Amino acid sequence: MSLTKNNRPALLLVDIQKGFDDIAYWGGQRNNLLAEQNAAALLQIWRTLELPVFHIQHCSTNPASPLHPTHTGNALKEIVKPLNTEVVIKKNVNSAFIGTPLEKLLKNDNITTLVIAGLTTDHCVSTTVRMAGNLGFSNFVVEDATATFNKKGWDGKNYSAEWIHETALASLHNEFATIITTEFVIKSIR
Repeated sequence: MSLTKNNRPALLLVDIQKGFDDIAYWGGQRNNLLAEQNAAALLQIWRTLELPVFHIQHCSTNPASPLHPTHTGNALKEIVKPLNTEVVIKKNVNSAFIGTPLEKLLKNDNITTLVIAGLTTDHCVSTTVRMAGNLGFSNFVVEDATATFNKKGWDGKNYSAEWIHETALASLHNEFATIITTEFVIKSIR
């Protein structure tokens, strides 16, 4: 699977929202602190090359969540603020395809290749990538433009954010997506 401008890949920016700045709420530790900056660099390239961009926004149904629509944390971060011409897909589950027009919009525009970045690696990014793969899209996940938080296992064991991130990517690689870096995207897409 190759990534070039000629593939006309769509950039999916998943849940890059202010509510994820509340690291204590999400577990107390986060990896890839430059993920948003890398996602913003990708966004700039997509805009320059006039390639399709889709912003995914999680609208939690849990009133206590920082991502609930009544909280300021629901807003997309300024670093990737959508232009009026860019599509914003609002969802309330982990997949950007469930209950949204995303699949229809992509297929109507003959888009078959997706480059995916955002938060969090093991939840909404992973679920969206898995569904995209099952729907027949060719997927590239940008490992340094995604991030997650530490997790506590069913047995109380703590898992670091980096470990969660790496195992989530390992589970996706070569089955649902190709895992790449921001540097690789920049070299390939230009």
